[in-house]
Amino acid sequence: MTTQTDLLVIGSGIAGLTFALEAADHASVTVITKRAQSESNTRYAQGGIATVMDPLDTPEAHLKDTLIAGAGLCHEVVVERCVREGPDRLRDLMARGAQFDRHDNGELSLTREGGHSARRVVHYTDATGAEVQRALGEAVAAHPNIRVLEHHTAIDLIMLTNFGGPDRCVGAYVLDEASSGVDHHVVKAFLARETVLATGGAGKVYIYTSNPDVATGDGVAMAYRAGAEIGNMEFYQFHPTCLFHPQAKSFLLTEALRGEGAYLRLPDGTRFMERHDARLELAPRDIVSRSIDFEMKRAGLEHVYLDISHKPADWIKERFPTIYERCLSYGIDITSELIPVVPAAHYMCGGVTTDLRGRTTIPGLSAIGECAFTGLHGANRLASNSLLEGLVFGQRAAKRLIEDIAEMKKAPFPAVAEWQTGNAVPSHEAVVVAHNWDELRRTMWNYVGIVRSDTRLRRAARRIALLQEEIREYYWKH
Repeated sequence: MTTQTDLLVIGSGIAGLTFALEAADHASVTVITKRAQSESNTRYAQGGIATVMDPLDTPEAHLKDTLIAGAGLCHEVVVERCVREGPDRLRDLMARGAQFDRHDNGELSLTREGGHSARRVVHYTDATGAEVQRALGEAVAAHPNIRVLEHHTAIDLIMLTNFGGPDRCVGAYVLDEASSGVDHHVVKAFLARETVLATGGAGKVYIYTSNPDVATGDGVAMAYRAGAEIGNMEFYQFHPTCLFHPQAKSFLLTEALRGEGAYLRLPDGTRFMERHDARLELAPRDIVSRSIDFEMKRAGLEHVYLDISHKPADWIKERFPTIYERCLSYGIDITSELIPVVPAAHYMCGGVTTDLRGRTTIPGLSAIGECAFTGLHGANRLASNSLLEGLVFGQRAAKRLIEDIAEMKKAPFPAVAEWQTGNAVPSHEAVVVAHNWDELRRTMWNYVGIVRSDTRLRRAARRIALLQEEIREYYWKH
């Protein structure tokens, strides 16, 4: 079963949908996503979009803050392009219907987050990502040249051997979960003139994460298997403040809380960030997360506390309505009580290596958004630079392909083989996969977490190799 499209986008977050909308006036675009179109890391981004909209702020200051947060490992030319193009991309997003908080005079309401030297984060209360996802989703649904296929999971890239040069990506094999059943699976070959990975991060490989269940690193894994260059995967950002509660799965407490004056405290009420960094709660995320981890280990704590109760209650409810209501549902009134928090895996700073226009090292394959390693983030992402990156590189990759699409359309689609399962056979012990997945996530958290050592990494490598062998036995050694 084969489907043809000019451009195949794998993933439906801010990067993928921005790309689709930019390119769709010039080519047919198919967007596949493994759950509902609205289910992506973008949807759960609470804080906002970092870009210079205040006349008193400057792109140079934004660039400097990004370089400092990235520990000197950012690619400065990439940062410079992002901070300078960001305001225009934000205006494009607003033109597509996205709403952001404004003051009574109509000016954008800007907040400040950790690592920023100025208020430059544009937001929609504490649900910016959900608003961005809504606006882009509605625009995509209204475009006749874009087809969105939900519950379609990319399995592997389709590679065409080129004996005179590098192999080329010509699409992807995709599992149609909507048509599959318990005893049969429908795998389709999607052929495309360009395949665009916009698959987001891999936070679910950790036991504690702010990411939704879809964030399992699929795009990077497929690109790696195909031979693409991968970079900076050791740099995983841990968000300092996820809600610590047995029922609060993956619930993030936005950086903007600390940007608006929330304190981190120990159980006895003591503030502790002054022992770790002069910027206190507004230090970059990697520093704050390591500081919390240190204090928890030093005192044998399960969590620390975030405190914004010193702010007016009505203001808290208006500025952070999502967080207020969610915490209240767990019996925590953030207007008067301390909020238990722990760090959690949040953002993948590395990924599939790309150039400034989304090209990977494999012809026919682009990567944008969190799954791409552009060089913007270095060793640590500056707060709210991720949605900015999705906007900028979604547009940049689309603009490059628009220039080439007329020539690309002249070539016929190649003939490719149907998906081959090899000698894999069904198993009646699915508990093996579930157990291995849980063990992998715990291994990553314990040995490849916030603080690492050579000894811990060697232990992790041995355990993961064993899990890989068990999976091979599960499918192929009955």
